Amino acid sequence: MGRTIISLIEAEYRRYKSLGEGALEQLDAQELIADAEGGNSIATIVWHIAGNLESRFTDFLETDGEKAWRDRESEFERRLATPAEVRAKWEEGWGVVLNTLDQLADADLSATITIRGIPLTVDEALFRSLAHTSYHVGQIVYIAKGLRASSWKYLTIPPGASAAYNADLALEKAG
Repeated sequence: MGRTIISLIEAEYRRYKSLGEGALEQLDAQELIADAEGGNSIATIVWHIAGNLESRFTDFLETDGEKAWRDRESEFERRLATPAEVRAKWEEGWGVVLNTLDQLADADLSATITIRGIPLTVDEALFRSLAHTSYHVGQIVYIAKGLRASSWKYLTIPPGASAAYNADLALEKAG
């Protein structure tokens, strides 16, 4: 059971999970539920990511990725969630995708699944999901950075540190 490509995809999911967690950990309870100017709160984005991952990756190879039990519209409702509830919701969604990826092999990449009745190969669905998830994790990081302002702890190479980073190739492998 070869897993070269699946392992690479899984590593990217884990990288974005880690980036999101690095942002979430820097926020207090009020910042997690504060509506972003003209947009969603971080808690809302977490509910959407979790809902999407749970729907897409539950019975991944057997059933349509848009489950009848998913209430996508409710994911975007304003919510007063505690940091523990936000973290639990985050873990629910990520747990489903990471468990599913753990069960896949490269031989599964050419299989066909459906999302909203549209047939996709597994590799197409994985790349589509990874792009969607990374987009929303980017939103979380961007909003969190704005909320924390000067107290923000950079999750990637901070401004002014590119030369030092590039001089130490071990740092690239660590990220």
